[in-house]
Amino acid sequence: MPEYDYLIVGAGLYGATFAHQATKAGKKCLVIDRRPHVGGNIYTENVGGIDVHVYGAHIFHTSDKEVWDFVNSIVPFHPFINSPIAIFGDKRYNLPFNMNTFHQMWGVDTPDEAMRIIEAQRDEARKTIPDPDNPANLEEQALMLAGRDIFETLVKGYTEKQWGRKCTELPAFIIRRLPFRMTYDNNYFNDIYQGIPDGGYTPLIEGLLKGIEVRTGVDFLSDRAELEALASKVVFTGCIDEYFDRCFGPLQYRSVRFETSVLDQPDFQGNAVMNYTAADIPWTRIIEHKHFDPARAGSIPSTVISREFSQEWHPGIEPYYPVNDAQNTALYEKYKELALTKGNVVFAGRLGAYKYNDMAPTVAQVLAIKDY
Repeated sequence: MPEYDYLIVGAGLYGATFAHQATKAGKKCLVIDRRPHVGGNIYTENVGGIDVHVYGAHIFHTSDKEVWDFVNSIVPFHPFINSPIAIFGDKRYNLPFNMNTFHQMWGVDTPDEAMRIIEAQRDEARKTIPDPDNPANLEEQALMLAGRDIFETLVKGYTEKQWGRKCTELPAFIIRRLPFRMTYDNNYFNDIYQGIPDGGYTPLIEGLLKGIEVRTGVDFLSDRAELEALASKVVFTGCIDEYFDRCFGPLQYRSVRFETSVLDQPDFQGNAVMNYTAADIPWTRIIEHKHFDPARAGSIPSTVISREFSQEWHPGIEPYYPVNDAQNTALYEKYKELALTKGNVVFAGRLGAYKYNDMAPTVAQVLAIKDY
């Protein structure tokens, strides 16, 4: 008989939450990860008293009280409101798109003034878009959402750096995730509950995995037969195409490279997130980590910043974002069909399901499982 009920490949948020819930249901779990630490891309480490988001900024946000209560039962969260600032040339703009942005862009003071400009630019866009009611790509969607000024200044350069593709080649739904409001409100998210775990995300993952056997530095794909024999079922949160040796061809992913520096000064930019939207600036944004928890780190005389450089994924670096365009979506469907033949393997998480998911929906997916 197998030694474990579940072998969980990947100690990120999905894998750790699944292991926690399955263990509560009386199942015996083994969690493995090829990295030397748990947490996946939400891993944080303490640098001089500052909790550094090693793989990029993560803010937990949800309106689902069950999810919020669940994560706070593992480790307390402190409030954090994400209010990024975009830099274009020598000007700064508040994000998400709101009345502060429109005032900075056009000098308007009221929603009526802003809407007159936006509607005029939407009318111009309608003349060039074949089906303005059904935008075919991200550029068309952005023009119909906010007009050309916002698109050219705050969307185009940043998005094309982030995805490595022209906005006309990206699906429209990507821009639909961005809030757009006619109030003076810089809160990036609309959710009721927003925060970050005290001490960063690593304590959250460690709390979820408390009492569960975890092995890091273990490459599942290198010892697949031996590892799969240990458990009755496998939960695989790695790249679905990699599991199947990319037999239909490789799916595409975007990755991120970081340049992190410890600076001998108390504050570098005065905000947690600064987006650089001009195409000629090579990084997409700069994160200043101490601003994610100013109550604990605000008095520390040094600071830690990370410049983020978006890049195409290749073997040997970490995949971050599935490229959900038509070509990759069609290829994923072939892998999804093949996955259905693996009765004892569940493909989950951002990479296993080839779908961008925020943290709260990831937790909600696991909490919705009733039968282990």
